[in-house]
Amino acid sequence: MAGGRLPCAVPFDLAQTLDCGQAFRWREVSPGRWEGAAFGKVLALEQQGEQVGFLCAQEDLEATWQAYFDLEVDYGSKRAALSQMSPALKEAADFAPGIRILRQEPWEALCSFIISQNNHIPRIKGIIERLCVQLGEPIPGTGWAAFPAPERLAACTLEDLAPLRAGFRAKYLLDAARKVVSGEVDLEKVAASPVEEGRQELQKIFGVGPKVAECALLYGFHKTQCFPLDVWMKRAMATLLPGRSPQEFGENAGLAQQYLFHYSRLHPELFGEKG
Repeated sequence: MAGGRLPCAVPFDLAQTLDCGQAFRWREVSPGRWEGAAFGKVLALEQQGEQVGFLCAQEDLEATWQAYFDLEVDYGSKRAALSQMSPALKEAADFAPGIRILRQEPWEALCSFIISQNNHIPRIKGIIERLCVQLGEPIPGTGWAAFPAPERLAACTLEDLAPLRAGFRAKYLLDAARKVVSGEVDLEKVAASPVEEGRQELQKIFGVGPKVAECALLYGFHKTQCFPLDVWMKRAMATLLPGRSPQEFGENAGLAQQYLFHYSRLHPELFGEKG
């Protein structure tokens, strides 16, 4: 595999990390090969066994993608610590040991999880793709567009966003953009604040409740003690870890959530549903 390389603590699995509901601008273009965009750049990756090849310049790998994929963190140790807490959590972690928590751009993560409300992954990806094509700056020579800046989105009307087919979420996106641009919601303050203060700041946005705020904090601000809870995850906790609280997972709560979410999503029979 050609391209940039960095030593990284295995395991690292592209499919488990990029298709687990934490980011929505990645696609598998052929078996083991993925392409996506973040921070105004496009990246192709290839996986062969435990080896991941980054098909980019070494300087881009070190400047952007090393942090984005959290490559300097030993996820094996995190998984081992969580596995000791419960046999069910160990089974979930062993099912997808290659998941890593991405360090996404905060504004993009916030908008992505606003769009995710009452939605499913293929439709979320479609809305985000249309948003980028319509309002984002083209990334030269790639055929991709960057995620639009809040200033670009804030200048739009609901009618402008109709082609996105985002439904009720469009007005939430506009409110988020306008409050970020005006400074009423300060994303830098969120990054520097404790989780509860950050949650309160994000919930100033119309349509951002606890679940969306928690997702944005985890995936956009890398507050890894966050554990997004919706109806699905409450069922998963009640089924797999009855009587346990997400707070027990400490700084690894977000990773525990991803293990449980991915395991539950691919084992619907646990909840009396057909696969």
